Amino acid sequence: MVQDGASIDLETSLGYALKETASALRAAMEAVLRPLGMTVTHYSCLELLAQRPGLSNSELARGAFVTRQSMNVLLQALEREGYVTRPAAAPIGKVLPTRLTPRGRQSLEAASAAVRSVELRMLGGMTADEQAQALRILQTMIQSLRTDQDGARAEPSPGGGDRDTVGRT
Repeated sequence: MVQDGASIDLETSLGYALKETASALRAAMEAVLRPLGMTVTHYSCLELLAQRPGLSNSELARGAFVTRQSMNVLLQALEREGYVTRPAAAPIGKVLPTRLTPRGRQSLEAASAAVRSVELRMLGGMTADEQAQALRILQTMIQSLRTDQDGARAEPSPGGGDRDTVGRT
């Protein structure tokens, strides 16, 4: 219940609804990825590498919404397990570009299908036009939040919002 103008009514707050949606999405993704031996962050990393081969640790961390340190730990594990490969020395500067291995691609294929099933379930009650409109609205919100009060584009924080808790679909 709202008692003054500064309070947020959780029943009608778009921000709260977005956070609740993100939480429900993450839980559903974790549920379908767990049997595959993956977390949302693990999946996000593989998906990013499939779509943008050669990303650095920092780029992967930003894309998966985790800290660079968390991504480095994950990349070391993925490399040990044969999902990704990184050169022993940086070809240019300090950046170690990461690439999927055939095992990583095979694992990602099953995970992508599982995550897509969650997304389809989430969007099941929406028409194609409603889905396109929702995407446009969300993209506008992102742009608004990434623009500071003077209208300049603010840099996204390294690792994004909830650090180690938000995955990408």
